[in-house]
Amino acid sequence: MGRHSSLVIVPTYNESHNIRRLIRLVMKLGDIDLLIIDDGSPDGTAEIVKEEQKKFSDHLLLIERPGKLGLGTAYVRGFKYALEHDYQYICEMDADFSHDPNDLPILINEVKDGRADLAVGSRYANGISIINWPLSRLILSYSANLYARFITGLPIFDTTAGYKCIHRKVLEGISVDKISSNGYAFQIELHFRAWIAGFRLKEVAIIFREREEGVSKMSKSIVWEAIWRVWALKIKSIFGAL
Repeated sequence: MGRHSSLVIVPTYNESHNIRRLIRLVMKLGDIDLLIIDDGSPDGTAEIVKEEQKKFSDHLLLIERPGKLGLGTAYVRGFKYALEHDYQYICEMDADFSHDPNDLPILINEVKDGRADLAVGSRYANGISIINWPLSRLILSYSANLYARFITGLPIFDTTAGYKCIHRKVLEGISVDKISSNGYAFQIELHFRAWIAGFRLKEVAIIFREREEGVSKMSKSIVWEAIWRVWALKIKSIFGAL
């Protein structure tokens, strides 16, 4: 059975409560391959993926890494895999159901039909579309996005969005090896590099739900990286050093 033209990359760490259901929902969509990149989850996430691989042939893929190496490096590894295996449409998605898998075809079709080179599943494109976040986190996220937009000039409201579809030409055009951010700043850097390179970004409104199972990976170090990284990106762009 041949592989499809679209690949969804999902980094995981301790997502055993979510991963089986996520795999089955994505596989039901059809015409999509799913790549799980697991960072040595001690809860058996990778073992569950291997069980599910028996059912879904070569449309369910797994890369195991020895430990927690970070979100950014996981996505860069997935991007390289996608380019090496000739995927045309490459998606990012979280494993915790904060992103609805049923939105995948919508994001993919925005790129496939030529309306965007990078389609962003946005929490802020149509007001605020977030369910079950405490007010403090909502204020932090919204303020961080305002800050990032102000510094970088990015023409999107959700600069830190982790749900998206990217045409392979974008990844080829921005040289993914140059991406150095590793937390939520990774998403800002990816959007910024694509925009500076002249690719078309388009926001698609989604509803974002706080995870029901597992533990959030948010930390103070991730927040601080995003704060200073936007200045580094802007300064590098001014001097043509991206």
